[in-house]
Amino acid sequence: MVSCQLVREYTFVYAAVSPHDGAMASLILPDVGTPFMSYFLTELSSRYADENILLVMDRAGWHIANGLTIRQNIRLIWLPPYSPECNPVEHLWDEIREKWFANRLFNSIDAVENTLITALPNLENNPAKVKLNCAFQWIINIPMNAT
Repeated sequence: MVSCQLVREYTFVYAAVSPHDGAMASLILPDVGTPFMSYFLTELSSRYADENILLVMDRAGWHIANGLTIRQNIRLIWLPPYSPECNPVEHLWDEIREKWFANRLFNSIDAVENTLITALPNLENNPAKVKLNCAFQWIINIPMNAT
């Protein structure tokens, strides 16, 4: 017999990865939307204040909203529509589902968030694993910091 969960509660993970060096930044937030995306971009900008960030994103409504706050060291570029497989961070969700969520039943959204609190730092502290999952050849071939 396999247990199943019928409760519909949500939590959201915002994340950015650098396929070149395996760096990763993530936040667990209570919702999606322009204010939360702006908050994540501000946090990302401050964590990497001395770097120029080229952030590849899909065209979710909260990614393209007019009210989005984009810091000076961040530049956004857009994936083609309906191409989530091209987004490097999507492959980290697969890793998290397979390694931390497979065949588990959670009694609460807090239990889900506690698992994420374990999974996300595990990945953030393992650049080799992030790079393995996200270093698509088309991204690695983009010249970065060329002088």
